[in-house]
Amino acid sequence: MKKLISAIALLTASCVAFATDLDNWQQIEEDAVGQHVYFHAWGGNQEINRYLHWAKQEVQRRYGVTLHHVKVADITETTTRLIAEKAAGKTQGGSVDLMWINGENFKSLKDSQLLFGPFVDKLPSWTFVDQSLPVTVDFSEPTEGLEAPWGMGQLVFVHDEEELANPPRSFTAMLSYAQAHPNRITYPRPPEFHGTSFLKSLLIELTSSDERLQRPVSEADYASVTTPLWTYLDALHQVAWRGGKQFPAGTAETFQLLDDGQIDLAITFNPNAVYAAHASGNLAESTRAYAFDSGALSNIHYLAVPWNANAKAGALVVTNFLLCPEAQSRKGNIEIWGDPSVLRTEYLSGSAKENTPFKSIAETHPSWQSAIEKEWLTRYGS
Repeated sequence: MKKLISAIALLTASCVAFATDLDNWQQIEEDAVGQHVYFHAWGGNQEINRYLHWAKQEVQRRYGVTLHHVKVADITETTTRLIAEKAAGKTQGGSVDLMWINGENFKSLKDSQLLFGPFVDKLPSWTFVDQSLPVTVDFSEPTEGLEAPWGMGQLVFVHDEEELANPPRSFTAMLSYAQAHPNRITYPRPPEFHGTSFLKSLLIELTSSDERLQRPVSEADYASVTTPLWTYLDALHQVAWRGGKQFPAGTAETFQLLDDGQIDLAITFNPNAVYAAHASGNLAESTRAYAFDSGALSNIHYLAVPWNANAKAGALVVTNFLLCPEAQSRKGNIEIWGDPSVLRTEYLSGSAKENTPFKSIAETHPSWQSAIEKEWLTRYGS
């Protein structure tokens, strides 16, 4: 017990000492020189990967920081790694310096006290952030300065106007369309986040935005709230692509299937991804992104530094750079990534300045995500 108390005291003292240095940004930049920052981020999109390669070159040139993009299929992998490091008592020299997270993963890390901070309002680039956006709440969970907003996602569908001029405008209409056109509709396999987001959007529509979805899931409510979801999916899978026995691995595969003419709707969490796909030749120029009439499931995605990061100064410098107007304008450029910015419009340039989001639908409480993923895998995952 004495050893445990001593370890906790040492960790607390370390965090306090670094927190004091947050008031001296020049010192942080000096400390960051020569550091290697291992940034765990989704690697399933070539536009994002190219953008991060550009960022890698810039932070090396400007700050002497070496950025490594550790490509993950799902950030849950990283969350699991950090939990294992805590269990092993690895309070320093951690393998993860920066991570791209939101939702359930943030709440899990926050609850387990695995995040460094608060640090967000100490970043020089914080002054550019549009604080009228919900940048201090993540899936209804207060961020408390433990993660920095990086961009805004909206779940939308992509169709080819030359092949499907009037796509379905609701999930009810989607099912009718799928039944009239078998083998043409699908969605990514949960727990891949596009697939899980599809399930959450569907659940929100089927329950008319039941207020219980904004609260932690309870055993008493779960079955009654989710019954319409499983009824719908049972019907959809009978007429879905590959008979509902196989699902795309993610949004990139849905784009490929759409481009190959195998399905009629692709899915993405970036309303502007279609423009980057046009530029790269991955989708026909006649493809368009759209949201259902009720709106698009929307959330902010964030950057966070683990409590035991080996290169905290470097991670903070990278985070601050990724939030600066130049980096956000490039990220929001529809021909590069097109990810909607979290900065105020006056600080943006180019096409990033013109991005207009769809009507927003609020995320569910994070606990619903893991609950429906688990049941989906039990029902359909084999």
